[in-house]
Amino acid sequence: MMIPKESKIEEKRDNMIEDLVNKGIFKIDGKQLYELNFYELTKEYIVEEES
Repeated sequence: MMIPKESKIEEKRDNMIEDLVNKGIFKIDGKQLYELNFYELTKEYIVEEES
């Protein structure tokens, strides 16, 4: 039985969450990072990268 690989989007999402956690960000608007949809997570990630 083969285990399916994560999609590129899931891999990118996991990388963004890991980078934000490394910067000390664990919640956004009272939600855990893994609870956010991809758009919200990407938006916060871009804002943090610019600062």
